[in-house]
Order: sequence, then C-alpha cells, then structure tokens
Amino acid sequence: MPLSPPKPRQHLHTRDIDLRGYFREDGLFDIEVHFSDKKTYTYENRWRGHVASGYPVHDMSIRVSLDCDLVIREIEAVMDVQPYQMCSDILGNFQKLVGIKVGPGWNKRVRAAVGGTAGCTHLAELMGPIATVAFQTMSGDYPRQLMGKETSEDGGDSESVPFMLNGCYTWRVSSPIVKEDYPEYYQADTAQAETAVEVVELGETRD
Repeated sequence: MPLSPPKPRQHLHTRDIDLRGYFREDGLFDIEVHFSDKKTYTYENRWRGHVASGYPVHDMSIRVSLDCDLVIREIEAVMDVQPYQMCSDILGNFQKLVGIKVGPGWNKRVRAAVGGTAGCTHLAELMGPIATVAFQTMSGDYPRQLMGKETSEDGGDSESVPFMLNGCYTWRVSSPIVKEDYPEYYQADTAQAETAVEVVELGETRD
C-alpha cells in the first residue's frame, strides 16, 4: 500500500543509499554501502564555489568484510565527493573497527571508534544498516551452505539462536510466528522470555 497523496510541495533533497552483501571466495562476507546526497537546485558555497543542481553534496562508500562469526576482518571507507577537503582526514579511523563483532553493543563500539569528532556523521550512521544487512546476507540455507555450516530441520543454524528473535514485534518470542517456526524458543511471557535468549539488537543496544 503506497503513502497517501502528499500536500503540495517542492522537492529539495535526495539521499540514495544502496547496500549489498557478497560472499567471497576466501570465505569472508563483504557488505558494501554507497550513498549520495543531491540538491534539486543550484547554489553557491564558500568552499566549493558554484554547485550545480544534481551534483552530489556527498558521495561516499564503505566496504566491511566479516567472517562467519560476524567479526570485522577488513574495512575500507572512501569519499569521492565531500563538502570539505578535510572530511577525508578521518577515514583511517575506521580501521579501529577491525576485530569488532557485530552484535550486542555494536552501536556503542562504533560511536567510540568513529563517533563525534573522530569520524564522519554520515559514514558512522551507516554502520547500523550495515549490521542489519550483514545479518540478512548471512541468514538462510544457501549462505550457511557456503559457510559449510549445518542446517537444522527448521532451516535454522543448528549451532546458534535465530538472530531475529526479539528484534521486532513480529519476531518477539511470544509471537505466534515464533511459536510455529521456532517452538523451542517460544515463551508466552515476554518479560521472562527476553532474559531467556541472547538478543541481538541492531538499533539502540542494551549496553
């Protein structure tokens, strides 16, 4: 169902974000994100001069390479277009994320490494979606086969708790979906259930 018809308005800004997940021949997973910001009008900027309509304000990319345990083994961040030349001075700080595992406390560790004056707001805020896409990329039967992991009869990883449990309303452990698909994790009492499983949160984590 689409959004309702909008009130009369003028289009001013577009941010395009493209996230993709890959499996590498060496056994790692690459999660790549590219984003750009563009204005629909021409403007003058003290640092950039004349900026034409449709020319990027930002054009940046990140590649995060993870092992099957969701630990970052490699990371690369680039800026093809940035508002100020000095913006790219912080790109090396993203190497501080190497060795960190995607999971509980993720946002806190990202903020410590590349938050505030240590990083770029736009790149740092994309680390949350990168974590989500990492889970989406690595979940399912086919990725588990690529990793050489066994799959249980219900399609889940036989060695771990399904990552989506308690991640949203539908996948709360008291949900009828969980009761049907993962009965071993079903709990009628949500308050008790949330302490019974390890919850991987991709938003604001319980740090």
